[in-house]
Order: sequence, then C-alpha cells, then structure tokens
Amino acid sequence: MVPGPARVAVVGASGKTGRAITAALEMGLEMGGVSVVPIGRREWDRLAQVLTGCDALSLVAPNLCIDEPAFVGEALSAAETAGVGRVVYHSVAAPYVPAMPHHLGKARAEDLVRRSSASWTILQPCAYVQNFLPALRSGAAALEVPYGVDRPFGLVDLVDVAEATALVLLENGHRGATYELGGPDLVSVADVAAAASEVLGRVITASRLDPAIWVAGPGAGLDPRERDWLLAMFAYYDRHGLPAGGHVLRDLLGGRSTTLAETISRELASRD
Repeated sequence: MVPGPARVAVVGASGKTGRAITAALEMGLEMGGVSVVPIGRREWDRLAQVLTGCDALSLVAPNLCIDEPAFVGEALSAAETAGVGRVVYHSVAAPYVPAMPHHLGKARAEDLVRRSSASWTILQPCAYVQNFLPALRSGAAALEVPYGVDRPFGLVDLVDVAEATALVLLENGHRGATYELGGPDLVSVADVAAAASEVLGRVITASRLDPAIWVAGPGAGLDPRERDWLLAMFAYYDRHGLPAGGHVLRDLLGGRSTTLAETISRELASRD
C-alpha cells in the first residue's frame, strides 16, 4: 500500500472515467486518507510541477486521442521528472487489433508504459455499461447501434473499473501486471435492452442501425478522423463483438463484480 495519506494524480479527471476514479479514490476504500490531484488541459503545460509530491498517477488519455503514444509518453516523462513512483495506465480490452486504429494507439502506449522507470500497472477494461445510458434515458423505445445487437461483449460497470483502479493505485503487489477487466458475463446489446425493459417497465428493443445512416445522423458532426475510427470499430464489433474475461476484476474486488442487470437497475431505477 502507498504510504498514507496517499497523494494520487488523475490525468483526465474531468472525463467520465476520470470522475469515477476520483470518486473511488476519495471514498478512501478503507485505506486511510487519499488526496486527489485532478489534472486536465490547464495543468498540462506544467505537468511535472503539478505531479511533484504525488505518490501515484492514474493515466487516462482523451477519448479517441489523435496520438495516444505521444500523450502517454509526455505524461510518463513528467512523472519521472517529478519522482512519481507508481503509474496505472488505462488501456482497453483487445488493444492489439489492427482493424481498430485507436486500439492500436493504446497498444503502442502500453509499450511505452512497460519500458518506463515507474512501477507500472496496465488496465484493459471492456466497454462500459454506462455508455448506453444516454440512449436509455432519452425515452426512446429502441436501442440502436451500428453493429449486430447479438454480438458478445464483456460489458463492465464503470463503478467497478474505478474501484479496481483505486485499489491498484493504492495497494502494493500489482507492479508489472496487465489486467483485462470485463464484466461477470458476456452479454449483448439485446441483453442491455432487455435489462432496461425490466427496470423501466416498458419494452426497449435493440436494433442494428445501418452505419451509413449513423454517418448521416449521429456521426455527421464528428471530426472525419474520429468518424472513420468509430466506423472501423463498429465494423469490428459487427463481426466479432468485444469479448473480455471477468475473473480478474472479480478477484481484484474481493470475489464480486456487478452484473449487467445490477448496473442497469442502479443507474436507471431512480431516473424514470
């Protein structure tokens, strides 16, 4: 365990993942006091200065980062200059997939982390159940995605991922580990719709949206690079889904992890 009270920096603290990690750290997790140092764009130009005095660094790059290896390399250099002893890098399940450019960016960043001077741990979470919440909360009767709704995913609860991240940041014994973090079961988008139907008390269907319609609709306002990267991801999902194992996360959390139904119930029960 990091000698307490621990001072932990969170890069990407204003994003969805960073906020969840910050919340998990601030709960203390029965490990004594934890001081969180949030890091965003405003702190980036003086990153080594901000990191000085920190015991550990949670490193989450921006979504679809244009050059994740460069981003991660800069953060690692600043952490080394500041004397940060522990780095936990937030990668992705299946980073070594040539068909998905942003996954490959994380694979190259993983290599930089592994060759850094820090005591490092790499986390590879699957897609979050929470990614579907905006659509489910919109009142729409259908959950539409640009890939097959029956494909297998290791969808994981973001709250679980955040708690596991906090544990790895604060506990000893995780140096050199790469942990794939999936939910307890392989599930599909159709399963998400079924779970939401139970919680909301109305039928939510799941259907595949033609990617061309997605391009003309939700994807129309995106940067062309981001749109192309997402289309590549959707095509991969359409063929293979994104299976991920759940045993590691369950072990990290002391023998339990949150099911799809439990996550949906917690997130939606008070929203409808």
